[in-house]
Amino acid sequence: MQRDLRLVGVGRRYGLRGPWVLRGVDLTLTPGTLTRIEGANGTGKSTLLRLLARLDTPSEGRVMGRPHTAYVPERFPSALPFTALGYLTHLGTVHGLSRGNAQRASGDLLERFGASVYATTPMSRLSKGSSQKVAVAQALLAEPELLVLDEAWTGLDEGARAELERAVAERTADGGAVVFVDHDPRRLAGASDATYTVVGSGLERRTDHVGSPEAGTGPVIRVVVQGPPGRQLPADVVQSVAAATEPTPGTHRLTVPASRSDVLLRALLTARPSWHVVSVGPDGTNPPEHPGSRS
Repeated sequence: MQRDLRLVGVGRRYGLRGPWVLRGVDLTLTPGTLTRIEGANGTGKSTLLRLLARLDTPSEGRVMGRPHTAYVPERFPSALPFTALGYLTHLGTVHGLSRGNAQRASGDLLERFGASVYATTPMSRLSKGSSQKVAVAQALLAEPELLVLDEAWTGLDEGARAELERAVAERTADGGAVVFVDHDPRRLAGASDATYTVVGSGLERRTDHVGSPEAGTGPVIRVVVQGPPGRQLPADVVQSVAAATEPTPGTHRLTVPASRSDVLLRALLTARPSWHVVSVGPDGTNPPEHPGSRS
């Protein structure tokens, strides 16, 4: 990402006299960061993401910075006159790839998300889950500097959800920024650099977020991961943790300063093969189990 994306005093309402959905919003997204947006239904989370993706314009205030951006909505429009592979290949050529390279990259992404069997299926005949895989693939095909995910995991199967989490980690590790909304509070738990809540048309930063810069080096969290017995933890993981134990073969309990939790989780998720993150929680407690595999 060449520069920050900034919202300065941004407000949005629909109609000249409509109520303010958002107002007085200040937000900065910097390269290499993961930002979570929370809030009750109808508070304006999707409106905020559309402003960040420049799919909508503010009624007041300014959006500053123009990183190359890709957006994944909760429901992707599938009534398009293309097959899945044809649609992605077309977008690849729009992004400047030769047709051959665009087709190869598109095929690789469909295979990565378990959708290669639908490569020649018309978009209008895809299920919600399969259409969502194409939506994710089209965003990653652009190799965006800013990736905006609005409930992007909705409809994906377990393997595709894990792959999208891995792709998020790869984007931030490569210097891109990612901002996301998801209804599951355990999604990328502990990995976000900042978490904001939309409240009463405004935006508040959570100061109790264990992965935030404000947390400092005092608080610590425990991460439980699993891998094949005998597999060594990556060197960058070892450098991040304050303590590590292996209570049973293949299961590692890692204690990490809260300020380093994002580095640890990204290293685990971008490893090949990735580690299965069983749980994330404050040290000294029994952290909640993650029902979804991240392997």
